[in-house]
Amino acid sequence: MNSHFDLIARFYDRVIPFVRLEQVLRVLDLPRAASLLDAGGGTGRVAEALRPHLDWVVVADVSREMLAQAHQRDLVVTSTATEHLPFPDGTFDRVLMVDALHHVADQAQTIRELYRVLKVGGRLVIDEPDVRTFSVKLLALAEKLALMRSHFLAPPQIARLFPSEARVRIETEEYTAWVIAEK
Repeated sequence: MNSHFDLIARFYDRVIPFVRLEQVLRVLDLPRAASLLDAGGGTGRVAEALRPHLDWVVVADVSREMLAQAHQRDLVVTSTATEHLPFPDGTFDRVLMVDALHHVADQAQTIRELYRVLKVGGRLVIDEPDVRTFSVKLLALAEKLALMRSHFLAPPQIARLFPSEARVRIETEEYTAWVIAEK
């Protein structure tokens, strides 16, 4: 699935710039000193924008070409699938996945792993296009036509993937949904 991203890595940020820093900072609600995992973080465009607000950040992705772009930003990167993260339980204060859950092979396992590496008292934010909106339905169709094998879930479906002890809420704005879970 990541072969599409390997092909577009060099120009991804120019085509899809990160423009929602204030919204992401609001939903992350970063503590004074924080560590963050940017899961499915690709080129590191989000991690780079957040770096001034963090003690440390790690970008995890399966696309080596996307991670090469993140490495050029002097970010800490790890090449890994989100279904099998190489971190101990409770490593990060915050975990963020922006526009990537619909690309992973096993969404339920990804949620379990992201929640596992989150510290007690931490917050996990899944930032996904809201497939209930018309524009995102068109995007989903375009990705299928491009043979990307994307699988979009509605925000309530994503929320149901979290363990029962997680405190989960959903926020939406225009075509974006944030599924926010606290441990």
